[in-house]
Amino acid sequence: MQDFPLTITSLFRHGRRIHADSEVITWTDDGPKMATFAEVGDRADQLAAALSKLGVAEGDRVGTFCWNNQRHLEAYLAVPCMGAVLHTLNIRLFPEQLAYVINHAEDKVVIVDASLVPLLAKVRHELETVEHYIVVGGDGDSGAALGDTLDYETLLAAEEPGFDYPEVSERAAAAMCYTSGTTGNPKGVAYSHRSTYLHSFGIASAQAMAFSQHDRLLLIVPMFHANAWGMPYAGWSVGADLVMPQQFLQAQPLAEIIEATRPTYSGAVPTVLNDILHNRPDADLSSLRQVVCGGSAVPRSLIEGFDETFGVPVVQAWGMTETSPLAAIAHVPRGTDPADAMSWRVRTGRPMPGVEIRICGEDGAVLPWDGQAQGEIEIRGPWITGSYYRDPTDEKFHDGWLRTGDVGTMEPNGFIQISDRAKDVIKSGGEWISSVDLENTLMSHPDVVEAAVVGVPDERWDERPLACVVAAQGRHPDPAELKAYLDGKVAKWWLPERWTTIEEVPKTSVGKFDKKVLRQRYADGELDVVET
Repeated sequence: MQDFPLTITSLFRHGRRIHADSEVITWTDDGPKMATFAEVGDRADQLAAALSKLGVAEGDRVGTFCWNNQRHLEAYLAVPCMGAVLHTLNIRLFPEQLAYVINHAEDKVVIVDASLVPLLAKVRHELETVEHYIVVGGDGDSGAALGDTLDYETLLAAEEPGFDYPEVSERAAAAMCYTSGTTGNPKGVAYSHRSTYLHSFGIASAQAMAFSQHDRLLLIVPMFHANAWGMPYAGWSVGADLVMPQQFLQAQPLAEIIEATRPTYSGAVPTVLNDILHNRPDADLSSLRQVVCGGSAVPRSLIEGFDETFGVPVVQAWGMTETSPLAAIAHVPRGTDPADAMSWRVRTGRPMPGVEIRICGEDGAVLPWDGQAQGEIEIRGPWITGSYYRDPTDEKFHDGWLRTGDVGTMEPNGFIQISDRAKDVIKSGGEWISSVDLENTLMSHPDVVEAAVVGVPDERWDERPLACVVAAQGRHPDPAELKAYLDGKVAKWWLPERWTTIEEVPKTSVGKFDKKVLRQRYADGELDVVET
């Protein structure tokens, strides 16, 4: 057989030629702006030519500090195909983390949306390798806070379509993301052309998201978060329209975008879907055939709420920055009685074809898939990282498998159920309590919008759960009532004795619950704790 390279360049050529009339739709203050794949392809050529003239060569890193929009997609296509490495910068990182990842990756050029210039300007004087800032949008003074800048449209206007892309190795780095850095500095994960190509076909398959040319994808997941879960590349390769919401990520504008553009598929973290469910229950989401949800455990109440309110199925998926990210998805197994379907939908999911998963005990022994044995989930496959960029750390790897830091069980049919992060599991009297199970059960109570459960010191049991709840609008959850609600739904010895009501659950830069903040607030005596 021909040794054909698996590259993003191949995906790019296919999409722009075969699906030239498919559309990229960017939402703006003035409504939707359309461009065809053919037009976006030509502009990607112009961007590649402009970057080449700025001295960007094969292997150089080009940072993007952008919302989800057409220009960001142009960089997604141009940068890897010209042999450089696309480094999507998380706009929600703390300034010191942002400076760290830009310097660690040694970004040569940064493309920045005009509205985000003030955020990047905070660390401008700490950046050691950036030679050029390219500003997208705004007026002539939009980049002033960054010093000398270049205008994106002016650069493109000076070039012609038809860039001569090099033949890159399928194993060369194409893009990179950094982990959210909840402990220590963020770690870099470099995706190869090969891994991205295979991941794109994997998520477009019927076993995952089943994209085709008949779909229109609403990319709510940020393009700086594990490449928007791979949806831009997968959608481009099959000719699905791409809807880009930019900064309009709240319930009201998202409802308007969905009603106006009629997407058939979307992906979002639970926080965003909860916002729509609670603040725009009247929205017309009837065009959506499915929404994939991940980033943190998806509460049963959210899945049921979308079923009942919108008639839209929410499918839980699991992955990490290190897994490109899709590793498992919770489609209901064949032959399941409809009455039992929800018991599978609320689980973490089954491994994608091509991905292998196992669970290991604390001694490293591989545990059985019996739904009972609990250990750390380890994973390997063609789109799973084998090392971190410029980081000799090896404790995250075990015999060629990535240690995920997630603790859980596996059913005989391969369904994973994550019970906690290893660092968040509550060890009470030598036994484990799943904070995730407690949280999901609490969030099914009508008085609770969000709940986070953390382990806190206890003289008798070493650790006990502290339940931190966010009240639904106009509600006043009573700890004794919530404890009674949990009774019978979880093991009796799991029931929290300590309760607090908070305004919101602190979150990381990628929308996950940041439990270390709650543990610290408890240790500092900042929480008003009630004991039951």
